[in-house]
Order: sequence, then structure tokens, then C-alpha cells
Amino acid sequence: MANFNYTTAAQQVIFGAGALAQLGEAVAAFGWQRLLLCTIPRFQAAGLVERLANILGGRLVASYAQVQPHVPQEQVEAALALAVGHRVEAVIGLGGGSPIGMAKAVSLALEEQRTGQPARARFPTDQPLAPVIAIPTTYAGSEMTPIYGVTRLVDGQPHKVTVTDAKVTPKLTLYDPELTLALPPQMTASSGINALAHCVEAVYSVTRNPLSTAAALQGVSAITRSLPEAVANGGNLAARTELLLGAYLAAAAIATAKIGLHHGLCHVLGGTAGVPHGIANGIMLPHAMRFNADAVAPELAAVARAMGLAGNNDAELAGQAAQTVAELIGRIGLPQRLRDVGVAKADLPRLAQLALKSQAVQNNPKPVTSAAQTETVFLAAW
Repeated sequence: MANFNYTTAAQQVIFGAGALAQLGEAVAAFGWQRLLLCTIPRFQAAGLVERLANILGGRLVASYAQVQPHVPQEQVEAALALAVGHRVEAVIGLGGGSPIGMAKAVSLALEEQRTGQPARARFPTDQPLAPVIAIPTTYAGSEMTPIYGVTRLVDGQPHKVTVTDAKVTPKLTLYDPELTLALPPQMTASSGINALAHCVEAVYSVTRNPLSTAAALQGVSAITRSLPEAVANGGNLAARTELLLGAYLAAAAIATAKIGLHHGLCHVLGGTAGVPHGIANGIMLPHAMRFNADAVAPELAAVARAMGLAGNNDAELAGQAAQTVAELIGRIGLPQRLRDVGVAKADLPRLAQLALKSQAVQNNPKPVTSAAQTETVFLAAW
């Protein structure tokens, strides 16, 4: 890592059990008066939307509580209409990657609607017209990053398009482990593996830097130590807190280190094949690690050591890292084959062609130049 380029984001992060109570004070400090909430139906039914309304008072002027996985474009347009109609100044994403991604998409779309100009940042320090507030309730990581995905129809087929823009990096992120206590075991497992995948890809990213590597390796330790207990005993606040801390470190790492093959494949599985993102992560991560192992053995050896493993050389440790991750995924009860989540073998060539076009795949540290390579990884996971 002799050369690197690092740009930090201006963000406030509040972390701790019970931190949700600080939301009103934090929003007031920023001066935001008219907020839109993007979240999922479950939180509306559970009374969490009402709880936020009580904390924010009259500042919460509208809610869109129908967010579906993978952020369908038609839902972005519906939430945007609410934002326009209520003269929204900032957008809250409450939940996992989809609600926070929805908030990001609405933020950019609202700026474009108001200015009549493309909202994309020309410089990493450009500031948004309608900032994003993130309140994660899973371990997905979108709350720290300038990245989101929207599913659109491309040539009549659903396709998840990934957008990276400095303006959508949340200005305020509030981590409250108590909000994760009710997260079901499979969602805990799948979003926890998503966070682990962020760490792994950050460690060998083509744009890694000393801070992203340090955060990612510490995240690997925290996640692998706490994830099994959080899945088995969701009410264990200490395990939930450590896991959320690991997810924060993972998200902070991936915010400045580009994702690679693994997430590119997962985006195709989600946007086109309908596989939930965390489930796709659990299936694909060990195979992506094995594909990259010969090109990034020292980096994967560092991952192995962060998991407490020991070996004779980097190549051996890299193999152990992939195998240990595969065993962890099995231990927490996630599917491990594409065939088990409804992906047909006959669809793999088409999915491989789509994956090759992914910018994430093109950013992989081991060059991917043909669909045959992506299909090989899919076949290994099938």
C-alpha cells in the first residue's frame, strides 16, 4: 500500500444503546425542520414510526413506509412525490440497506427536481441540498457509504443499478443496538455476513488505504466473534452491540474502498434473480474469496489472522479464511447454494453476462475480463 487516495466525509455518528432518544437534539442542531421518513411496513406496524414522530415532533412531515427490497424505481418516484409535496429538507432512512438506499435515491432526485440540474457531485466535498439521515436496524452498512442501488427495467428485465455519489453519504448516522434486538435470526445472519463481506472486500480493494484496512480487520474480529451469539440469542445486547460496532467499522471501511467481484455478483443475484442481498452474500462470499486468493493472498492472510487463525504462509491462511467463512455461514444457518434459493442453472450464463458489466466486478483486484470467469464463480456456488 505504497500509494493511496483518501477522502473523508463530513458526518456525525452517534453510537450506543438508547441513542435513538438523541435524534431530536441532533436534528435540531443541524437546523432541519421538515423531514421525510423512508422505512418498511414492519416498523409502521410495530409503532417505531410513531416513536420517531414523538421524538421529532412537528419536524416529521411525511412518511413512506412501504419500502421493498432492492429499491424499485417506482417506489423512489412515489417517495419523491411526498418529498416534493411536503417541501422536505432532509430524508431519513430507517431500517436496512433498502430504506437507507431509498432515502439516498430520494435525496438526489429531490435536488434534481428543485434545481433542474444533475445532482451528482463534481467534487468529493460537494454538499447535498436535501441531506440523508440514517438509522440502521440491520448490519448492512449503507449508513456510512456514498453508494446505493435502484432496481430499474433495462430491456424489459429488472436490473439493479448501483450509484456512487458523495452527496448521498448520510450527514447524520445514529446507531442504537436496542433497535436490532427484534431483528429475526435469519436477517441477523444475512446482514451480518453482508458486513463481513464489506470487511473482506475492503481489505483487498483496489482503492484500500491504511484507515480502511485497519477498520476492516477490526470489523472482521468483532463480527466473527459476535455473530453466532447474536443469531442464537437475539436478546443478548452485548453481542448485538459488538456486532453493530463491527458493522459500523465495515461500513466505514467500504465507504472509501471500492467493492469488487463479490458485491457485483450479489447485485446481479438481487436485482435480476430476486435473491435477498444478505442471502446472496452468504452464498457467494467464500467463492469470491477463493477466486481472488491467488491475487490477494497477503490480504486474505490478514483476514485469517483477524479471525484468530494461524498458518505456515499467506497462501495457506488465505485458504483457511475462505473455509472458515464458509463454515461460519453454515453454522448460522444461511443457505449455501444458489440452487437452494431458486436460481436455475440454465440462468447462470445470462447472470454472468450481466455481472461482467458491473463496475464493481471491473474494480476487482484480480482482473475479470470475460463472462466465463463470472460464470465459473456462479457455477461453484450453484
